[in-house]
Amino acid sequence: MQVQNQRNITVQKWVVAISIVLFALKILAYYLTNSVAVLTDALESTVNVVTGLTGLYALRVAIRPRDEDHPYGHGKAELLSASLEGVLIIVAGLIIIYESLINLQHQHIVQRLDAGMIIIASTAIINFGLGAWCIRVGKKEQSIGLMASGKHLQSDTWTTVGIIFGLILLQITKISWIDSAVAMISSIWIIVEGSKILRNTISGIMDEADQSVIEQVIDTLNQERPDNWIDIHNLRTIKFGNTLHVDCHLTVPWYFQVLEGHDEAAKLHDVIGQAFDHHVEMFVHLDACLPPQSCTICGILTCTERKHPYNGRLEWTLENVTKNARHGLSVGVDQA
Repeated sequence: MQVQNQRNITVQKWVVAISIVLFALKILAYYLTNSVAVLTDALESTVNVVTGLTGLYALRVAIRPRDEDHPYGHGKAELLSASLEGVLIIVAGLIIIYESLINLQHQHIVQRLDAGMIIIASTAIINFGLGAWCIRVGKKEQSIGLMASGKHLQSDTWTTVGIIFGLILLQITKISWIDSAVAMISSIWIIVEGSKILRNTISGIMDEADQSVIEQVIDTLNQERPDNWIDIHNLRTIKFGNTLHVDCHLTVPWYFQVLEGHDEAAKLHDVIGQAFDHHVEMFVHLDACLPPQSCTICGILTCTERKHPYNGRLEWTLENVTKNARHGLSVGVDQA
């Protein structure tokens, strides 16, 4: 766990350092070309630097252990950082639109486009590679902060590519308003990407259910379930940083003693933990089966307390596992 956290911080440090270098290169390109489209790229790079620094701080906060004031840890600091990144990207897009409109009214001479395009093309290649690295590590470590940084860096790459094509067109046609038009198109793309990042982080802050995670948990349980797990319901998941919290109700035979029930809950934790690369914290509420209703879906065929024949295994689905309907008896069963 500690190794994973340090890896995330190391990646973010590289993001900050490289973003500062790329920002300096883009400012140089703007100085050489006097192009508002190149200024667009440079303004977005200021966002990269600011959000890189805040992201680094957020990762340091997120790895702090739980305390009395934060019983679930500090993982949501990454969400706040990613939210700030989304807001700043949108603001940068709006500023670019403003600068483009000003340039349309008071056009200025664009110069030395060859040198400028070479510089920003090199930054695009570096940005794309850095973004791909962030996304890959972020997915592996379940770090929404790193994934947000990676997506932003890659969106920055595509806006840069668009700007380069626009500058080529400007150099060929000598039509001055193309510079502002390219900047405006790029700004719209930037605002859309910033909105997506903001939407995802707001979902995390509001604890919106991640259906893909829940489905992965359910698939794992269906594959690994022993007969003693008669039913699972009221399943909920939530992520704090790179820790996955899972709550559920597990139905076991009514005659199990406390130690036996605890062993089944521990097995359930181990199954979920092995299915996910990141840390899993699980809270399991044990329910006793209810003969004769539960007998219809209970696969313990040697049970001496059986009150009804076994009709077939209840296949756990997103519909019945996440509901609070005990034993899922309100839905059908698969016939054995």
